Order: sequence, then C-alpha cells, then structure tokens
Amino acid sequence: MRLHTAARAPNPRRVDMFLAEKGVRTIERVVVDLNSGEHKKDSFLARNPMARVPVLELDDGRCLAESRAICTYLESVYPEPNLMGIDGEERAFIEMADRQVELRLFATITNCVRHTHPGLAVLEQPQFPDYGISQGQKMRGIAQWLDDLLVSRSYVAGERFTIADITAFCSIEFARLIRFKPAEEGMNHLQAWRDRIAERPSASA
Repeated sequence: MRLHTAARAPNPRRVDMFLAEKGVRTIERVVVDLNSGEHKKDSFLARNPMARVPVLELDDGRCLAESRAICTYLESVYPEPNLMGIDGEERAFIEMADRQVELRLFATITNCVRHTHPGLAVLEQPQFPDYGISQGQKMRGIAQWLDDLLVSRSYVAGERFTIADITAFCSIEFARLIRFKPAEEGMNHLQAWRDRIAERPSASA
C-alpha cells in the first residue's frame, strides 16, 4: 500500500497518527507538494478527483480517499489496538464523537485557517477573510463545548483513547496557526487533555 500525503496538513496527520497508534511502519509514503499544485495534476486526480490528500492506494490499484474512510479500512487490516469500538454500541458512540469533532470543530478551524492565513492563499483562492474570522469566532464556542465535555470524561469519546481524540488533537494543533491556545481562553480542561495527548509517541508521527 501507498499513502499519498502532504507535510503539515491536518488530514494527513490524522492518518499518520492513527497508523502510529497501530504501530504500522510498513506503508510507503508518497509526499504530494500542495504548494506547487501537484494535487491538481492528472496523475493525482486519477487517484482522487476531489484533489485532496490523503489517499491510500491499495495493492490492487484502487484508491481510497477521505481520512475517516482510510482509518476505517486500516482498522480492519490492523485491528489492534482498537481505536474505533469493540462492538456496535461502542462503535456508534465513538463515531458520533468523532463526527461531531470533525464536522464542527475541525471544519471551522480549517475554514478559519484557509481564509485568513497568508500561507494558505495558494490553496484557497479566493480567500474571504471576513468569513474566516467569523469561523474562528464560531470555533471558540465549539471548543468551549469540548472543554465542558472533558470535565466529566478522560477522553473525547469516553474513558479510553480513540480515533475521536486523534481528530480533536489534530484540530487543536492546526488551530495554532490562528494562535488558538485553550488555556489562554480559559479552557483548562481542553488544555490539560491536549497536553496529555501530546505526550503520546503518535503525536510526533
């Protein structure tokens, strides 16, 4: 298998962190240069017409896009340690938490960064700074929701580390580009959780 990925991008980082938690080091990495537009060339579009990374190229030549779908496939190939639920009930609650983080927190952070950070201008044309700023404000309310959630649980989906923590951690780390630090905004539970996750070896993957 080959993982078509990109340096410093948050979605590829989610998959890299997932693989690191699994202890998988045998998948070849193909680095895609986003700044030069390599993801828009025909050779890449043949693998993912959406022109997004990451893409997992399977041994039979089929290509799987979307970080969550890639992780679902990898969970089936490398079932331990379990990161997505041991039965239908747990899988449902973990997926709920993961999707809430992805569709609310991760999405608003991404919109803010892509529309306000000058380094992302090459990837987001045209940029709409006012929209980006409003997304940053909205993101802080969602981050407060997560801070409140972490008052009563150790991890995002419950009492053990799961894919939901990976998605949330990569989101919070990406938000550093807009100078968001939970502790500086009174979100001490979110900061403590972030610092614990940062100590895991996979956080440096």
